[in-house]
Amino acid sequence: MQPTGTFGASRYAIGDLDLFRGAATPAVAAELANCTIVRVAKGDQVQEGLRARLYIVLAGALGVEASWSVGDDRLEHILPGESVGEQSVLDEAANLAAMVALEDTELLVIEPDLVWQLIERHHGVARNMLRLLSFRIRAANALLRRRQKLGEFYRQLSFNDGLTGLYNRAWLNDMLPRLVARARQDGAALSLVMIDLDHFKRFNDTHGHLAGDGALCAAAGALRAGLRPTDYAVRYGGEEMAAILPDTSRELAMAVAQRLCLRLRETVVFDDMRLPLPHITGSFGVATLAPGQDERALVTAADAALYRAKEAGRDRIGI
Repeated sequence: MQPTGTFGASRYAIGDLDLFRGAATPAVAAELANCTIVRVAKGDQVQEGLRARLYIVLAGALGVEASWSVGDDRLEHILPGESVGEQSVLDEAANLAAMVALEDTELLVIEPDLVWQLIERHHGVARNMLRLLSFRIRAANALLRRRQKLGEFYRQLSFNDGLTGLYNRAWLNDMLPRLVARARQDGAALSLVMIDLDHFKRFNDTHGHLAGDGALCAAAGALRAGLRPTDYAVRYGGEEMAAILPDTSRELAMAVAQRLCLRLRETVVFDDMRLPLPHITGSFGVATLAPGQDERALVTAADAALYRAKEAGRDRIGI
């Protein structure tokens, strides 16, 4: 930073500065007259050491790194008439945010003692300071809300299987304990159906992995279509899927599994009807939450029922 003179001897008008709009009295101008103006070359950082100061951009532009921001929002642009450093002056702490000149820039430097004097002596300056701080808080809160929404979007995205669109294993691990706890609290039934597509490795070997992906998506579509809006469809891993059925007794869960089993048999895998249709089938294991069971025991019970369906010849329901 290179000092170039004082504000009183400069060509700049006090009324053009946001902090002094409506408060540009001769008394305020007199107190600012001896404040230093410094020039910062494009690309150079504002080096302020350990002492907090208020900076007002007179010409050019500053880029200020906001610690609460990320990505494209990380650099806040401070344009002519705008100020930076208010919070650090009021906190009596050094401003640790990196400040860099985005172009050749001239800054008015106001020492913290003078900032406090201006606030105490001139109501217009105090009012403007509050307004500027309020604006900054609103802007920061809006950005934080946007980040929270973005974070929630990516969190939800991480809970969905990229191929089938079903919930994934991470979602199941997160939600099944909650659903079990809710069923316990409400005294309601909760059933789990585990599904394994039959001979899926043979399908991949015969038709190729791209067709295998298509078969998985077709099976996922059949699963979604066969469930109620209150049920949950999950890709457990590989060719394994699951359906979580809240408020569903064992008998009703068996009926749901039968419906899903039939839908799988009727699922069309290839869009090209000139090709021979490879039908996909599934083995199903049904379990209903029992007294004393937790989510792990429920999954174990459904897995055991699925194993029995495979042992009995596949394309059927195990209990």
